[in-house]
Amino acid sequence: MTAKQPRNPTVDPALLERLGNVRAVLLDMDGVVYRGRQPLPGVQEMLDYLERTGRQWLFVTNNATKTPEMFVQTLAQMGIQAAPGHILSSALATASWLADEYPARGRVQVVGMSGLILALLDQGFTLAADPFQADFVVAAADFDLTFRKVADATLAIRNGAHFVGTNIDASWPSEQGELPGAGSILALLETASGVAPTVIGKPFPGMFQQAMRMLGVGPEETLMVGDRYETDIVGAIKLGILTAGVLTGVTSEEGFRQADPPPDLILPGLPALLALLQAADQGR
Repeated sequence: MTAKQPRNPTVDPALLERLGNVRAVLLDMDGVVYRGRQPLPGVQEMLDYLERTGRQWLFVTNNATKTPEMFVQTLAQMGIQAAPGHILSSALATASWLADEYPARGRVQVVGMSGLILALLDQGFTLAADPFQADFVVAAADFDLTFRKVADATLAIRNGAHFVGTNIDASWPSEQGELPGAGSILALLETASGVAPTVIGKPFPGMFQQAMRMLGVGPEETLMVGDRYETDIVGAIKLGILTAGVLTGVTSEEGFRQADPPPDLILPGLPALLALLQAADQGR
């Protein structure tokens, strides 16, 4: 389905000036950079322009299924150039948060894929062989989800394991349409166990703050680009980050406009954002 083009509002001069002062851009991936295996228009052009103008950039994604190296390989197949250091996934953010909160580490029952498992192992956690010995249950999107995985995670939570989720994205954008995401799996486990998870990824502040620390910038110097209001945009707004909602993913133009508060910018995609950045720079 082709995204509806937004009306072309006149950008407030103060907003354009703020856009010109942006020193770092955070970009969601699914629905902003690609849908499924299909790249979206203007990605490499945007990254090249950010590089040329001395701006930093980071892909900040709630997708916890892949390692940074896997993301880089996927992007390369689409003609998009990135390094592992350009990737901050909710798997990395969650594993880092757990390591900070629980320096003694522990045993983890995982509902998720290799990106999450390897991130946890890299932080010194071990995988639980028995749900009744798990100290933590960490759940994310899992394309190989089985009843046994859900049952073991439920048993571990009911036995006292800390329940942590990577993100609350209820759906997953694909070429076929919206598929069940991590939030749907968290809802299943919460219903089965009666325990609500601690969630680390967007829209919660920890992931945005970790991204800004990585880039050495503050909220007033940062732009967040996302397609899903309830995660990408609302979390950034709460931290005072400039926001751009693009219509290449989940939230519609009407959804963005009716949100309270709406994104600072509502655009059809990255080419329109690039044009605005160029205009802002020319006006400086």
